[in-house]
Amino acid sequence: MTIFRAMTWNVENLFMPKTGSSEDDHMHYAFKLNLLANVIKKHDPDVVGLQEVGGEEPLLDLQVALGGMYPNRYVSAFPDRRGIRVAFLTKLEVTKVEDIADFSLNPATQIYNMAADGGAVPINRMGRGALLIRVEKENLSIYVINAHLKSKLLTFKTKTGRSSFSPENEDERSVVGGIALHRRTAEALTLRMRINQLIENQANQPLLLMGDFNDVPEAQTSLLLTGPPGSQVGTRGFNRPDKGDDARLFNLASLIPEERRYSRIHHGRKELLDQIFASEEMFPRNADGYRVLPVVDSLVDYVEKLPSITDNPNLRADKITPDHAPVICTFSF
Repeated sequence: MTIFRAMTWNVENLFMPKTGSSEDDHMHYAFKLNLLANVIKKHDPDVVGLQEVGGEEPLLDLQVALGGMYPNRYVSAFPDRRGIRVAFLTKLEVTKVEDIADFSLNPATQIYNMAADGGAVPINRMGRGALLIRVEKENLSIYVINAHLKSKLLTFKTKTGRSSFSPENEDERSVVGGIALHRRTAEALTLRMRINQLIENQANQPLLLMGDFNDVPEAQTSLLLTGPPGSQVGTRGFNRPDKGDDARLFNLASLIPEERRYSRIHHGRKELLDQIFASEEMFPRNADGYRVLPVVDSLVDYVEKLPSITDNPNLRADKITPDHAPVICTFSF
């Protein structure tokens, strides 16, 4: 039997202290690295997909904190304007690495941002690039994609060009909120189009998609990522093959125990934003012909209590523990 375990975790602003930072800042950074490393070591995934990593340097520091357990590291070449990126740490041999950033060219990705003068500026790529790797374990060769879609947090441009979390009026809030929805949809579509190329008509090619999707499993962006409609985990048709299986991704959310089926708390409301999707090849069949389900959990108790966040991220600037819980899955082949 081959065991494959993967973790996704938004580690919230993993940046090295700036030059001239205080001793306390350096202590907080070291404490955060130690906390992250301890959680990862405890659960021992083969692949860790991280979001909100501030570049190569903090990823290297985390790799060192893990004591050589994860010799291979990869970071996206496409950060957002704050400098945060997705990244991978893995124990396994990696035979392919690919950035996914440019929007696929189709009518659904022809979207625009609002310019300072109120005009329209075309958006041509994901705000934060996704990262694809192919890992090898025993007789398995698995594509793993790590993504961090457009935030639900809205920012507004002031007349001086600075960013604010408060709009000038409700018209601006409506427009910026609509643009954010369009962007998240275009990013999900771009991922789905690349996934189609990787798995459609490709027998025996397993794929795992994971990350912070800034939407819950029932949202249209999440449903778009699953591909063909029809059977999902927990439905009556799950164990019956159908023509959609070749391209379908199965959302693992329903396999998380219900009382733990969240990964972030926003204004007191529990949300599962950190999700994992798997292709049919990740579900081998047992002797009775039933698909073998992975064990999936959201580690909401990695700290004593997840914080409830607000719409002002500045209030989290000096926090050490990430506001998202890691989500982990274990497959048996």
